[in-house]
Amino acid sequence: MTPVLTGKTVIVTGANSGVGLATAQVLGRYGARVVLAVRDTAKGASAAATVPGPTEVRHLDLADLASIRRFAAAWTEPIHLLINNAGTSAPERERTADGFELHFGTNHLGPFALTNLLLPHVTGRVVSVSSQAERRGRIDFDDLDGERTRYRPSRAYATSKLANILFSSELQRRLNAAGSKVLAVTAHPGFVATHIYDGASRGTKLMLRLFAQGPEEGALPVLHAATGSVPGDSFIGPRHWMHMRGGAEPIGRSRTARNEEVARRLWDASEKLTGVSFSL
Repeated sequence: MTPVLTGKTVIVTGANSGVGLATAQVLGRYGARVVLAVRDTAKGASAAATVPGPTEVRHLDLADLASIRRFAAAWTEPIHLLINNAGTSAPERERTADGFELHFGTNHLGPFALTNLLLPHVTGRVVSVSSQAERRGRIDFDDLDGERTRYRPSRAYATSKLANILFSSELQRRLNAAGSKVLAVTAHPGFVATHIYDGASRGTKLMLRLFAQGPEEGALPVLHAATGSVPGDSFIGPRHWMHMRGGAEPIGRSRTARNEEVARRLWDASEKLTGVSFSL
């Protein structure tokens, strides 16, 4: 069944290219007004020109809490869908504007702050884009920033993706407790050839050429999470090739990603780090 989104507003972060842009294009075809929340508004304008229907481009840098607060403070309308798609993968240790490790800060703390600041406006769903890489993640509450261990980019990325699922699960529990009808759902787009792999090794680039799917296919789990008949706290991923390619269906998650106590502790820590709390 094709969803009818005419007259509804959708925010897609990181919609300049890749899965974010592919998601925005389909939602535009469904009739939504799509807001592309992006760091580079010139690229955002070029991307918006390929999205059917009404669009708007707004500046948002998830690696900068001040930028997130400005974006949220300027927002006054209902939001049917908030799709936390934007993410980063860096080969070397880097920091956000607020001093957080780049993966943890951009991929988790940024969407955490944005979602909670916008939540009073959300009427439909919050979709967080994660990855099966979460199975290799590790939440160390004594070293959330990874300062005390040798830096591994792949581990830092995986930990941020684990945090995405834990955030979405705890968000759904809090929404339920508040009596809200808003759903929090997580999606894994699979193995997709996007700009996030621009700095990848030669071996990874060979794997991309041989096995990766395109952004249009990678958007399918995100779209299903956003518009399909799924319960809150679902994790939606591809249907085939170990949930890495093709279609969309509910998939499993790691034991840590199912741990409610870890999710609660991460939420509390994230509130302290960002200064942003659950707003319902």
